[in-house]
Amino acid sequence: MIQSFRPSLSLNRKLLLSLLLLAAMLAAPMVLSEFRLSLLGKFLAYAVLAVGLDLIWGYTGILSLGHGVYFGLGAYCMAMHLKLAAAPGELPDFMSWSGVEKLPWFWVPFESAGFAFAAAILLPVAVAAVLGYLTFRNRIKGTFFSILSQALVVITVTLFVGQQGYTGGTNGLTSFNTFLGMPVGDASSKRIFYYVTVAAVVATLLISRWLVNSRFGKILVAIRDGENRVRFIGYNPVVYKVFIYSFSAALAGIAGVLFVLQEGIISPAQMGIVPSIEMVLWVAIGGRGTVIGALIGAVLTNAAKTTFSEAYPEWWPIILGAMFILVVLFLPKGIVGTLRDKFARGEPGLAGSAPEPVGRGAGHPAAGTPVAASSGAAMGKAAAASPKRNGL
Repeated sequence: MIQSFRPSLSLNRKLLLSLLLLAAMLAAPMVLSEFRLSLLGKFLAYAVLAVGLDLIWGYTGILSLGHGVYFGLGAYCMAMHLKLAAAPGELPDFMSWSGVEKLPWFWVPFESAGFAFAAAILLPVAVAAVLGYLTFRNRIKGTFFSILSQALVVITVTLFVGQQGYTGGTNGLTSFNTFLGMPVGDASSKRIFYYVTVAAVVATLLISRWLVNSRFGKILVAIRDGENRVRFIGYNPVVYKVFIYSFSAALAGIAGVLFVLQEGIISPAQMGIVPSIEMVLWVAIGGRGTVIGALIGAVLTNAAKTTFSEAYPEWWPIILGAMFILVVLFLPKGIVGTLRDKFARGEPGLAGSAPEPVGRGAGHPAAGTPVAASSGAAMGKAAAASPKRNGL
């Protein structure tokens, strides 16, 4: 009786935390200024990307240092529509300055908001699927995959900077006026964009939680802890890794759309190597393999960055760097991971629910990842009860 009651306490605690976070996000427009609300909306857009990054790093062991590309592709797709909507029937200003006389053919479809939003999701998914299939099929992983993802960033940024007449070059795309008839700079429009972002965050968390708690999620953790064992018992890791990597890219594209609607600008600098590495730090600070930790890490890290840059304009990079070092040294499992372990030790019925994962390789989270405990058992049952599987 006691054993079954204690897990319910843990579930109630998680539910309470989720409700408190939701209430705080919904109440934010009532207590924050327009500027602060815009910042929070931007941080929540980052959180959508961070959750997707946690799915591939925390649960699958794929460390991507190039997710800024997928974020930027989504943002540029929406920005292209906003730029055309700002001056219907006219060439964007940067094209005129660069000597372009006619709207390029690949810009024409972006006059439709629906096409722009679809492209913001499908284009990152297509790039991620191609890169993922070519690398995972050839069993490229770990540090080698991370280097390849950074190479993708360098290539993409160089391309966008060099094509001044088509992408705006280093200045990027800005000066947006309307979106679906709403003035993007109006306070009421910004509040609508904020609530849309909150809805996207909630949907992302629910879908991600459902994925990691399903058998699919157990297979992802098994791939992270022992990919060769997964292949040996009949599953094809390539299919699962390509799918979750592409899904993560789709979330990054959605985050880019939400970002550009609230920030009003996108440039190659926001999809470069440094922003891509910062995205990984959000997940590390919040807690890998926790889903909700990615959200908390993205919001807290960016809030701290903004606070320190305002209070100490000359010292804030050093302060932020020191914060990262302290978290790595004293909270190796991140904020949520550390708190989870603390509560688990305080409840004997839960203490055995998160044992050491099978492996501790370069791409693995620290010991105690939530679903790692059940991955071995789930995979064993699946192997015993099912014939060979090569797909989803």
